[in-house]
Amino acid sequence: MWAAGPRTRAIFKSKTGLARMVTLRFKPGWSVPLLGVAASELTDRIVPLEDVWGRAGRELCGALLAARSPADVMDRVTRELALRGGQPFETASGQLTRRAVRLLEGGEFRVESVADRLGVTARHLRRAFTENVGIGPKEFARAVRLQRAVRMAATSCDWARIAADAGYYDQAHLIADFRQLVGLTPGAFFKRAGGRMTQPKRITSDFPLPVR
Repeated sequence: MWAAGPRTRAIFKSKTGLARMVTLRFKPGWSVPLLGVAASELTDRIVPLEDVWGRAGRELCGALLAARSPADVMDRVTRELALRGGQPFETASGQLTRRAVRLLEGGEFRVESVADRLGVTARHLRRAFTENVGIGPKEFARAVRLQRAVRMAATSCDWARIAADAGYYDQAHLIADFRQLVGLTPGAFFKRAGGRMTQPKRITSDFPLPVR
């Protein structure tokens, strides 16, 4: 088991020999209560859960390896996270960050505008974002915009239109962001992906925690 922080640049992975994988994505604000560390401590890092949780991480890993089905895996993880979360609580910093995330994912990419709408300074917003997301709101907005472009490109080859609809100044801006964040041009990226993007089958489970 591994704890993976947010990445400032994309990495490509090979799944050769992979039998089963379960990925849990924490919403902003839950790194400290569930992992015990701020999200910024894991930025661009992938560390064994045992290094974060100690013995509990090692024991959970053994229990999941012995699980007989994906549903059993999710049940064990759910119970462990519920125990670690203890009494449900929500920090003011985490709440602020989640509100900012909703605005950024909704298409508002200017950090100053988001801060104004939330009634805080841009500096305060950046500090809360770094603690709860691991990267700043500007970097997060760039990732959101890029992901939007990737989704659109799954059904369209009109890069100029994709750039405009995803929130870029122009096609050159989109290509520059692709190069910087992914390390490839859009065309090279989709060629590597086989010409189209597919979504893996997901198994979801509701956690008994107030994750918003």
